[in-house]
Amino acid sequence: MNITKRVATAIFTATVAFTIVGCSSSPTKESTGEYVDDSVITAKVKASIFNEPTLKSTEINVETYKGDVQLSGFVAQPEDAKKAADLARGVKGVTSVKNDIRVK
Repeated sequence: MNITKRVATAIFTATVAFTIVGCSSSPTKESTGEYVDDSVITAKVKASIFNEPTLKSTEINVETYKGDVQLSGFVAQPEDAKKAADLARGVKGVTSVKNDIRVK
């Protein structure tokens, strides 16, 4: 019985350790919480762009990684690219914005 308890405790401890390590982030991998946070930021940035009548939200792509937002796509005027970046910077949780939007 004593050996069974030790084996069960060892398995439980290993499972907890692997779970903690598996959910932590690294420079190249997001944790589960960071992924969810980035999804929320992406949705908020897309909503801000969608609600701006001067921008065509279907032509602007938004990606987020650890709070860093990357905008890409095409707009008609240089001011539109700047406006999209300004809207992204205004979203809570955004740490930086890389604006790769091109004028067509």
